[in-house]
Amino acid sequence: MRSSIAPSDWIRRWSHLVPAGGKVLDVACGQGRHMRWFFERNHDVTGIDKAPEAIESVVNLGQAIQADIEDGPWPLPGQRFAGVVVTNYLWRPLLPTLVASVAPGGVLLYETFAQGHETVGRPARPEFLLRPGELLQACQGLRVVAYEDGFLEDPARFVQRIAAVREPMSTSVPLRLSLCGAA
Repeated sequence: MRSSIAPSDWIRRWSHLVPAGGKVLDVACGQGRHMRWFFERNHDVTGIDKAPEAIESVVNLGQAIQADIEDGPWPLPGQRFAGVVVTNYLWRPLLPTLVASVAPGGVLLYETFAQGHETVGRPARPEFLLRPGELLQACQGLRVVAYEDGFLEDPARFVQRIAAVREPMSTSVPLRLSLCGAA
């Protein structure tokens, strides 16, 4: 089955930050709109979702993992990705794991609903809506390239979204000083 839903404008806008050919993780991937976007740009993709029908729809794109990431263990412990993509999903206990899953030189692209959204639609429960500045706080240790927190139209929604990169590991050799002629 092919998804007719286009990738998020935010993800498309900042997807160039993902290193060429790097592995991309799509968390709560649903029907795979972002997996397809990156797959079509020659990235190895991995999608995680709780729903079996979601996983069935993306299995031909790359690694497809059916897992309950809210009530079960994180299925990719210690693995890092050039891109970690999350849209329309929030499980606060997972935020540190998602940030830790960004490889050196990689990027976290995250967009989800924020407080205020309860006035225009669902989700409306506070546990599914980011508090002001919450994504910024969660991304400490990453360099924020772009961040937005506010109202968008068509469809009407309150969102927070961030593009944040983990600085690449230094490839330089540390300078060693020695004292010559010391007794």
